[in-house]
Amino acid sequence: MAKKDEIKWNKKYQETPSLLEERRPSEKLIEIIQKVKGKKALDVASGTGRNSVYLAANGFEVDALDISQVALDSLKSKGFENISCKLVDLDEYEVPENSYDFIVMTNFLDRNIIVKLSNALKNDGILFIETYMHDIINEKPSSNPDFLLKKDELKTFFDDAFEVLDYDEFLNEENELYRMKKQSIAIRKL
Repeated sequence: MAKKDEIKWNKKYQETPSLLEERRPSEKLIEIIQKVKGKKALDVASGTGRNSVYLAANGFEVDALDISQVALDSLKSKGFENISCKLVDLDEYEVPENSYDFIVMTNFLDRNIIVKLSNALKNDGILFIETYMHDIINEKPSSNPDFLLKKDELKTFFDDAFEVLDYDEFLNEENELYRMKKQSIAIRKL
């Protein structure tokens, strides 16, 4: 496990209790969930589970993956029996192929895992990614450019085996600390 990342995120959650508070799921996720045909979901880098909780409340069986035990403990304490929390290092985690009807990855970017996630979809499954992108309006000064998408970048990861259901570039939610531009895509495996 990437011990440095694990320590960083555990410390961040411990020192910033507001990160453990209930938060609304992604607005784009709320829109796209209506198009999902099955009920097996994966929430990648779930954190405290704002999206996992929404999925579970809507009848999904959710595997929530994160590197922070503090975040996962917070998610477990919410008492959803249909959420399975897994402490993983995504650099090493092998996502099982053809296993999920719906995969969600928000506010996290690992370009290397995107192909693995698309392979983990069942036929007709949907992958939804939403994360930050580079833009001159971004307010967070310390953003590492490696963790920011380039304009239209999410569109470049998928070939003709996938149908783009939705693509957007937009400002993040107002409840976040910094105003940042985001990019999202929802694709269906054909």
